[in-house]
Amino acid sequence: MKNGLAGLMKQAQKMKGELETAQKELADLEVTGESGGGMVKIVMTGRHDVRRVEIESTLMKEDKEMLEDLVGAAINDAVHKVESTSQDKFSGLAGGLPNGFKLPF
Repeated sequence: MKNGLAGLMKQAQKMKGELETAQKELADLEVTGESGGGMVKIVMTGRHDVRRVEIESTLMKEDKEMLEDLVGAAINDAVHKVESTSQDKFSGLAGGLPNGFKLPF
């Protein structure tokens, strides 16, 4: 039993290091959400911080409500890409856990 517990503790320590690495990689990640066929682009980090907003100049002459909708859609696209990347990155970390153990995310 002692060796089993020591092995589990060693595995948990390894997973903690992998989790910290994955979290840092995700924080440094940048994704681009788009709408209007690329006329509006939002660059967002893995922490959901918006780094840049790009709006094609021709849209500035359009209806304000349409522009607001396109910005919202681009933000939502970026958020979905961050969430998908997060799930992909963290899903592999739970593979080494014994049945019944769950990660806190």
